[in-house]
Amino acid sequence: MAIFHPHQNIFSRRDLLTRCGMGMGALGLVELMANSLGLRQGAAANAAPRTGSENTPHFPGKVKRVIHFFLNGGPSHIDTFDPKPLLKKYEGSALPVSLATERKTGAAFPSPFRFEKRGESGIEVSELFEKTAEHIDDIAVIRSMTAQVPNHEPSLMLMNCGDSVLSRPSVGAWVLYGLGSENANLPGFIAMCPSGLPVKGTENWQSGFLPGAFQGTYIDSIHTQLDKLIENIRSPHATREIQKRQLDLLESLNRRHFEKHEDPRLEARIQSFELAFRMQMEAADAFDISKEPQHIQDLYGAGVHGRQTLIARRLLERGVRYIQLWHGAGQPWDNHENIEPQHRKLSKEIDQPIAALIADLKQRGLFDDTLILWGGEFGRTPTVELSGSGKVQYGRDHNHYGFSVWMAGGGVRGGTVFGGTDDFGFKAVDRPVTVHDFHATILHLLGFDHEKLTYRYAGRDFRLTDVHGHVIHDILS
Repeated sequence: MAIFHPHQNIFSRRDLLTRCGMGMGALGLVELMANSLGLRQGAAANAAPRTGSENTPHFPGKVKRVIHFFLNGGPSHIDTFDPKPLLKKYEGSALPVSLATERKTGAAFPSPFRFEKRGESGIEVSELFEKTAEHIDDIAVIRSMTAQVPNHEPSLMLMNCGDSVLSRPSVGAWVLYGLGSENANLPGFIAMCPSGLPVKGTENWQSGFLPGAFQGTYIDSIHTQLDKLIENIRSPHATREIQKRQLDLLESLNRRHFEKHEDPRLEARIQSFELAFRMQMEAADAFDISKEPQHIQDLYGAGVHGRQTLIARRLLERGVRYIQLWHGAGQPWDNHENIEPQHRKLSKEIDQPIAALIADLKQRGLFDDTLILWGGEFGRTPTVELSGSGKVQYGRDHNHYGFSVWMAGGGVRGGTVFGGTDDFGFKAVDRPVTVHDFHATILHLLGFDHEKLTYRYAGRDFRLTDVHGHVIHDILS
């Protein structure tokens, strides 16, 4: 009589499907098994980020890396990069155009900020971004951006992951999947957000159905000490030699398990352990801005945004592919009331760091192969927001019908304005741009045909732009 050993009879759901019903359930695993191997474009792709030499774009890309300033909450385009002087004429009166807004709004609300033509291109920019405007001839402003709904959560998912409803891989994950990493000792995709997480949290930089190794690494940039910036970066108990022996043992056990139970999550976990070990040396150097000359530190400014932008530049030059710089926890740019003091405060925090980054990348020869992105999940209304009782709050509601984002860097035609909203800034009427178009253009600059960068999942070849998107060639050099 056989003796029953419980631990010898534990098996996975995959084993259960294989063993039950004479194995018929295993037939349904064919596509799933293909997914676990990470098939892309008919060839096996490793489950972990690779070095750039092992990844081939569809054509020579203009840029190698991306940095995205994300103004979570939704900055007002009317107060930053899309002047609407006609609002002054209608101040205190109803506009001749009316669109449904999420909250109750009232009369026309002209911008309290001064606009001025800047650079040789003469593009008008608000005083809120006076220092950034010094580089307007390097910037392509898209004034006809559109989203799908006037809500933060779906709009964040749309802008960061290409779908406002379903869970999808983020842009950074797709870029890392396509290009791999240039530095095996640092994460290829990093998201910095001081003081906590934005709305939707880590979903904004998720890997979705891509292998977990492609997800973003979160850094709380409010901290200045390395041990707090990157938790558990050093072991208080073991030397590097001991850690290496422990890691080697752990990897051998995991590999043995992986051979029997091929699971991409385990592969991603193995890679994360190895990366964490390698980071102990290089991360300490990359995040230490005290090694920068004082005049460079002064160029970026002393605040948290100056510090995190300078760290980002140090990471970019060390081969990190994709960096997102979030303004702060929650949705700081969501100014439903008192927009003048709030937008003035927020823009002051990032205007100097953005200008410093552009100037710094230029002097280091990195500007021409770096793509800089700026924007939020949507814009804001040209009408003033009202309280529940109808009182004017001197703020603006969400506006997904038309807003502004901008690009700068390699392959971008600087000093350009593309598209436009109506006379009041309510809706995109001249060459409207979708988020899918925006993403297609980002991938194009990196050397990818957005229709061909795919990943097979659940029996279908998925891509960042789903079944949409057109490259905005008019803003490309």
